[in-house]
This record gives sequence, C-alpha cells and structure tokens, in this order.
Amino acid sequence: MTRIGNLYGPDATFLGVPPADPDEPATWSDASAVIIGAPFDGGTSHRSGCRFGPQAMRLTDYLPHDGRRPHLALGVDPLVDLGVVDLGDVEMPSGETERSLAALEAQVSEVARAGIVPVILGGDHTIALPDVTGVARAVGWGRVSVIHFDAHADTADIQMGSLHGHGTPMRRLIESGACRGDRFIQIGLRGYWPEPETLAWMADQNMRSFEMTEIVTRGLEAVLDDALALAMDDCDAVFLSVDVDVVDPGLAPGTGTPEPGGLTSRQLLDAVRRIAMSVPVAGVDVVEVSPPYDSAEVTAYLGNRVVLEVLSGLAWKKRRDAGEPAREPSDPLLHR
Repeated sequence: MTRIGNLYGPDATFLGVPPADPDEPATWSDASAVIIGAPFDGGTSHRSGCRFGPQAMRLTDYLPHDGRRPHLALGVDPLVDLGVVDLGDVEMPSGETERSLAALEAQVSEVARAGIVPVILGGDHTIALPDVTGVARAVGWGRVSVIHFDAHADTADIQMGSLHGHGTPMRRLIESGACRGDRFIQIGLRGYWPEPETLAWMADQNMRSFEMTEIVTRGLEAVLDDALALAMDDCDAVFLSVDVDVVDPGLAPGTGTPEPGGLTSRQLLDAVRRIAMSVPVAGVDVVEVSPPYDSAEVTAYLGNRVVLEVLSGLAWKKRRDAGEPAREPSDPLLHR
C-alpha cells in the first residue's frame, strides 16, 4: 500500500517531522513516538468535518515546519528528542466503518508492539475503540487504564441503530475487556447526556467520572492527583484520549458537539503535560477537531498544542528516567 500523507490533502507531516512508510518498519522503528492520522468522521451524530482534523493539526502553526519545537518550560525538544516521525493517514473510506476501524487497529497495534507510542490524530471519537484496543493488544488485555478528557461520556449502547459511533466507543472497550471499567477515568463531563440508564451502566462498571462541577469545586490539580493514582493502580500503562470539546466552545469552536462550560485551553494543556510527565503513557489520541466549524484555526491550534504538550511530557520523562537533568516547569527561565 502506498503511503498516504493526508487522505484529503497534500503529503505533509506533523510540523515537518520526517515522513515514514507504515509498510517499512525500518523507517520508523527507531522512533519513540509516531504520528498516525485517522481521518474518519463516519461516527458523528451532529456536525461532521473532523475527517479534516489530522491535516489541520499537522499544518496549523506560525513557525517553520522544520521538525523542531523546543519547549520553553521543560527544556526539551520533543520532536527531536523522541525522534518523532509521521506515518501519514490510515485509509479510512467514508461509509466503511468496520473496515476503517480494523485498518486503524492493525496500524496502532503494530506500532505499540514495537514499544513505540502511537499518537493518533482524529477523526471523531469512534476511533478510540481501535486505538485503545491496539495498544491493549501490545501492553496486555485489561492492563491499560484510560484517562479520557471529554464533555461527553461516550458510553451509549447504540447510536442511530449502530454499535459504532462517536457516542459508543467507551462502552465497546469495557465490554471487550480491552480496558477495565474501574480503571476508566473521565475528566470534564458536563451538560445533559447521558440519560439515567447509561449512567446506571457506568456505575455498574465502577467508572470514575470527574464532572466539571467537581473540577470547579475541588480544582483541577486535586482531580488530577486522584486520576493519576487510580490510573496506575494495578495497571501497567495509560492511554490518554483527548476530545477537544472538553474545552469550552468559546475557546474551541471547531468541534461537532459543542457543550458550553468546559475547561480552558490552558487547563487542558497543563493537564495533559502533567499526565505525560507522571505516568507511562502507551498511546494517545486527539479527536473531534472539525475545521469547517473552526474560527481562525483556534481549535486546530489547540489540537496541535495538545500533541506537542504530550510529546514534551514524554520527552521530559524519558530524560528523567535516564537519570539526566530535567528542568521543572516551575523553574524560572533564566538567560545567561
């Protein structure tokens, strides 16, 4: 199969990192993290368009696309330090959901089995099913916890008569055993869904949901303390799944199901960076960036920066675990 740079656009990589061929492991086997595009929005229930999300997150930036991004707060260059490469998009034809999800799972699993962190650019949240499943096949069935940032629980049983959609992947994951319900952690839920029956199912699985009301009352740092402790209790690694609609739509309008009253961009960036610095992250996806509904590319910029903050946290943790000096985010930036 020929490498697909962007299924709906030019063959451009994430901020200019080297391209790699998914069918030639030698081109990506030395990387610590790889970019995978998942341009699928066949599972949306309201506004579509996030099939264009991978391209937007790859290309949106005001700096040169030179494959370098030194991080001010951490003193790392995640793209260089992790040897990040971009495998391009998985072929995910509209209207062929099961074929598309199977192809993505196969690619994610191959990367994860090589001990490399797959960073998947969505696409709608349907892709969390193959993403987490692929990582679980590598790390261990039921041994991967999930930290899920979202306005919505995505735990419906059926969506418009289908088992697969962006409102159902978390139920499918727990039902399959790929991840445990009692190690499935959701942050940022709010609004008017799910209905009582779905909430009852979630309670039966012992899922832990930190709603926005709790975050406002206790503070995000305290919530993250609890989430990180739970995530690493009898699990070996964490999958981080970020739906941009966890952020208030005033700051991230380019998404399919906007729900007012969410996190700020700053809160989300700080949170994902802390997670990547604190625990072994085995996989990441960033989903629901819908460029047709964006304004001045602010949501695409946010998705791009979520990826960079996660990668920077991973690079910082890699340095610390190797016993090398690691700059704390709170350290003053001194110029000498």
